[in-house]
Amino acid sequence: MRRAPWTLLLAGATLCAAAHAQQADAPSASDANGAASAATREAAADAVPEAAAEASPAPSDASADGNGAAAAADAAQEEKLYLDAVRALSEGRPDEATGKLERLLEKNSLHAGAWLDLAISHCSLGNQSEAERMFEQIETRFNPPPAIRELIAHYRKSGCKGTQVARRAMSFKLGRGYDSNVNQGSSNRFITVGSGDKLSQVELGPDSLPKGDHFNVLSGDFNQPLGSRGMLLIAQLRALRHSRVDSQDTSSGLLALEKPWSAGAWNGRATAAFGLVRLGGDLYQRQGQVLLRATPPVALGEATSWSLTAGYSGAEYPTRRYYDSHTLDLGSTVAWSAKRASVVLAAGVLGDHGRDTRPGGDRAGWYGSANAFGALGDKAIGEVGISRQSWRSDHAYSPGLIDTTRRQDTTQLRASLQVPVGTHSALQLELRRTWNRENIPLFRYDSHAVQFSWRTDNW
Repeated sequence: MRRAPWTLLLAGATLCAAAHAQQADAPSASDANGAASAATREAAADAVPEAAAEASPAPSDASADGNGAAAAADAAQEEKLYLDAVRALSEGRPDEATGKLERLLEKNSLHAGAWLDLAISHCSLGNQSEAERMFEQIETRFNPPPAIRELIAHYRKSGCKGTQVARRAMSFKLGRGYDSNVNQGSSNRFITVGSGDKLSQVELGPDSLPKGDHFNVLSGDFNQPLGSRGMLLIAQLRALRHSRVDSQDTSSGLLALEKPWSAGAWNGRATAAFGLVRLGGDLYQRQGQVLLRATPPVALGEATSWSLTAGYSGAEYPTRRYYDSHTLDLGSTVAWSAKRASVVLAAGVLGDHGRDTRPGGDRAGWYGSANAFGALGDKAIGEVGISRQSWRSDHAYSPGLIDTTRRQDTTQLRASLQVPVGTHSALQLELRRTWNRENIPLFRYDSHAVQFSWRTDNW
């Protein structure tokens, strides 16, 4: 049975209220029963912050000895551990939730909410005997109100057979669009080549100048949970076909495994991926990547999240082996969410080690992006974003022909509007504008694109 996080929090807070009712300075039994009644109503979702506060243990007498700050810090750490466990349980990772809840009970054996959710975690994993033992302990130690007893009875009736709480998901996208520069043709018709006093001006051929064309695109994503430990299998396919410039037709596929992890108060996800890209009917690129995402134990509030990323990738180009590269990426992402809008900021540094024969040698760079999402009216969703990436090469691009050390700066603006159609589908209009500014005129280009798509999700 999969429950929303606020349902877990309210149930835990209700059980804590029942336990606290046995203390002299705790709420009365009638107050605890009132909280239990609220836990059974979905309309109580707005009470999550209050429920979370109620679920945390009351400060001990240590504050009377001048250690109030330490006690408050311990309580905050316990609450963070509890919320992380609740999130893991609601997202279909009972094994991860079990570990976090066991660590919490080692710190505070009277955290009634942790007892309840740990019992539910064992039930979700199929550990019927352990779940039953904990259900009995809860009934004996905390004298839970009727709403919690009904919840326990529901899980007992299920038999704790280890139901799969996370399910596979598929999505598809079909689109039609136009790109003013499908081949990233140079914005300069004439370029200067040579070295020293042996310079000459060359006129580029038609294949090196911008070519605009219409295109069709079809893509699909498939996510399959593996086991009960939160591991996810990810598959992505994409095909792009142009009306006239078929040399720029591409097909790509990616296969990845993603797994949650935790170490102390840190948690995150690790991903390993392998992908192939075909260009104009030939194999163009093979790429492997590992990515580690980590969430630091820093309290930023319910609306804000922060994560760190570290990635390493290797790319091979079968027909252009001198372009083979190994790239290290270190970045950070901050996300802020409100009821009808969210903002995501990302930035990082890049290091790219290539072959000795690669033009320009190794590269170093950075990237940054800002994206905002928001509800427009009752159904439509709007998005705007800007991204910037810069590269700096170590050496002259091609000594004797192009003596310049390459400096590349690419900026892209993006805007989209998505309108749901039916239960699983949506129509999307997307606009993109790209400026590639370089100190080598041959590689300087601009483009703008528009795409109209139909997509279907959650199959």
